[in-house]
Amino acid sequence: MKPRFPLFARILVWLFLNLTVLALVGFVILRGSIRVEALFTGPLGDRVQKVADTIAAELRERPRTDWDGILARYQKTYGVDFLVFRDDHQQLAGPNTVLPPEVMERLAIRRRPPLPPDGEPRHGPDSRGPGEPRGGPGFRGGPPPDDAPPPGGGREGVRRGPRGPAPPRYYVRSTTAPGHWMILPLAIDTGRMPPPPPVRLILHAPTLSAGGLFLDYTPWVWAMGGAVLFSVLWWLPFVGRITRSLGQMTAATEGIAEGRFDVSIDGRRTDELGRLGQAISRMAVRLEGFVTGQKRFLGDIAHELCTPLARMEMALGVLEQRADAAQLEYVNDVRDEVRQMSGLVNELLSFSKAGLRGREVPLVSVPLRDLVERVIGRDAGGVEVQVDMMPDLRVMAESELLARALGNLVRNATRYAGAAGPIMITARAAGGAVEVAVQDVGGGVPEEAIARLGEPFFRPDSARTREQGGTGLGLAIVRSCVEACRGTVQFHNREPRGFEAVIRLANGGRQGTEANR
Repeated sequence: MKPRFPLFARILVWLFLNLTVLALVGFVILRGSIRVEALFTGPLGDRVQKVADTIAAELRERPRTDWDGILARYQKTYGVDFLVFRDDHQQLAGPNTVLPPEVMERLAIRRRPPLPPDGEPRHGPDSRGPGEPRGGPGFRGGPPPDDAPPPGGGREGVRRGPRGPAPPRYYVRSTTAPGHWMILPLAIDTGRMPPPPPVRLILHAPTLSAGGLFLDYTPWVWAMGGAVLFSVLWWLPFVGRITRSLGQMTAATEGIAEGRFDVSIDGRRTDELGRLGQAISRMAVRLEGFVTGQKRFLGDIAHELCTPLARMEMALGVLEQRADAAQLEYVNDVRDEVRQMSGLVNELLSFSKAGLRGREVPLVSVPLRDLVERVIGRDAGGVEVQVDMMPDLRVMAESELLARALGNLVRNATRYAGAAGPIMITARAAGGAVEVAVQDVGGGVPEEAIARLGEPFFRPDSARTREQGGTGLGLAIVRSCVEACRGTVQFHNREPRGFEAVIRLANGGRQGTEANR
């Protein structure tokens, strides 16, 4: 029976959980250790700057009344608030927003424009008239003059263009207003002298991902997926070798439990599994020696009992000739007991011979139909037996052992189910094997006894007497004979009633005959 949750799957699941925990821990550590400001000075900032340049190009081509609609369209696309401000904190477009102090401080850091010859600025932060729109009159496109460095004299976020350093961009994490803020230069000015404060594009996002605009998690996902795939491929051979060794040991122990001691376990491993495999191999050799010695002992005892039993039968024959009518009844009772004992001794001899011959039996291609007909004529005892098989079907077996196994099955069926209906013997080829089934329509066997059928001296019904049942060696002889032919036998009940024994042997066709020459 296959396990519900194999060890192979358990190890893989545990490995996956381990990698998941490591990935989460690594993500938390990296997220806390990487400076977010540094991300906006590299390729990430360049990607956001391209969006800002695209917005600037649209704003230059459209009138001021359309700017809010343009920014609203980009906001819907990226899930980010787009705002246009001048460095003097005057908002030109976008939803009305109160900038946090940190952002306003960044906007104020700029290089002051030079004064005109008369020393008085023509336009200042508050030069807009009462009814003048945001940005002042005559606002049109053009490159901004702002190239001021970041605070502290550093060069954070400076992009150098073909004519010198480009205006800086800033990232701000406000403590007074939630979210993330990014300030980028916008290539728009009024075109007047002296120029008004430069124009900035401000992006406000509630989270760092910002719809994938600020921070794209796709490379991280691919990196984690690649790490998981690499780890699985790395561990797969290791786990496969472990489960393969465990599978060999499981198959070996199952074979030992069924009486097959010629198990094969790879002994090249040098770890605990290798030691376990070597221990199983040694145990199989020892058990085979014990079982073989037991069968040889039974055979020797049965052989030694044959001579005194034969003498007893001869003595009973002499007594029968000399006994009177009153004594003849006692003689017949003793003869029945001797015959019962002789039958037991013969079955012990058959069981021990079949078990001892084992691997020494040479297999030949046997015509199955002819052998079955011979067994029926010898062991059916007048009970109807139906045969269903191809006339040219052949099996690889030893003819005497196979006939003994089939004969025991036929006698067993006629004894316990012959009066219930006909006995059926069927055979069919299944790949490289042939399955021979002996079926009856009797009462069957108790389900709890099915697993023990074939054990020596085991009888399903403990209430049976010697007159009603056998010695408990019939099915054990069947199993020994079939295993000596390198086959298998299985017993089970039929539905709705009946019993069936299925013998599986190698196909004795042309290929099997040529292979054993």
